[in-house]
Amino acid sequence: MRAVVTVIGKDNVGILSKVSGICADMGVNVLEVTQSVLQDMFAMIMLVDISDMTDDFSVLADRMTNLGEKLGLSIHTMHEDIFNSMHNI
Repeated sequence: MRAVVTVIGKDNVGILSKVSGICADMGVNVLEVTQSVLQDMFAMIMLVDISDMTDDFSVLADRMTNLGEKLGLSIHTMHEDIFNSMHNI
């Protein structure tokens, strides 16, 4: 099973480290990362494997959301099935 994590906001040192740190803490494997910085805006999409996650998916999503609030970023975590459904019309 996989999930998609998106991060958008003002660029700052350590964003990738903090997001991937939560993944590591929860047994989530980062499969792919793409990121871009446009002037001072940071955008990142991560594809992660949640098959061996140590807790419920909702805990991962909540931790990412809380990190986003703390850093002034928008961080969304959604199951790959939901992501695909939203983007296939």
